[in-house]
Amino acid sequence: MKQGKIPADNPVIAHRGAFKQLNLPENSIASLKHAVALGCAGTEFDVHMTADNVLVLNHDHDYFKLPIEKTDYAALNRHKLGNGESLPLLKDAIQEGMKNNKTTKLICEIKPSSISKLRGQQMAEKVLALVKELKAEKYMVYISFDFDILKKILALNPHANTQYLNGDKSPLELKQAGIRGADYHYDIFRKNPGWIKMAKDHNIALNAWTVNDAEGMKWLLDNNFEYITTNEPEELFRIIDERRGK
Repeated sequence: MKQGKIPADNPVIAHRGAFKQLNLPENSIASLKHAVALGCAGTEFDVHMTADNVLVLNHDHDYFKLPIEKTDYAALNRHKLGNGESLPLLKDAIQEGMKNNKTTKLICEIKPSSISKLRGQQMAEKVLALVKELKAEKYMVYISFDFDILKKILALNPHANTQYLNGDKSPLELKQAGIRGADYHYDIFRKNPGWIKMAKDHNIALNAWTVNDAEGMKWLLDNNFEYITTNEPEELFRIIDERRGK
């Protein structure tokens, strides 16, 4: 199935949702919904799979010092987020993210498994099956530090929008693999400025993380990056509006 378009007139990707200004927990449903309300081009979240194969949102491999991949969801969910939310399910995040949303992509980072490569592949399969079940394909962008996870996604859905995070492959290599975006730490692009032109020449989207200072934001805007991942989406919007003369 081909991906539909979620139009946005900005490059702002809220890193782990828009959490900072309202003091919301990272990777929470609340921070995701706030990013959508702001009209960000995307809201990013991190996905792990519990011991009983439940897909959940959390950045680290541990949650309240419990290893997510070796712990059942019920045991993990005895601990709540700072705003009282349960440990978010990916299913709930996607469903909430689609509500009243005409601008914001759901940037799904599939974390490499700490147990095995095979488990990472299984997680990719489960994520895509869930997205298909929810009819959420047009909202989704899949990112990962694990190149094989992205290859698995493309084997299952060649039209999937994928971006690679690790920064060890040139835009041309991504193009050859069918990956649509170079989503690298912004220092990678500063050290390899030729990759910016290479990406544009090969129609590879440019995304940089995690850029929280005005100087870095302005440098990326000057270089026409399609996306900028930040913990400070409101500040990036302010700079963009200033440049547009608003």
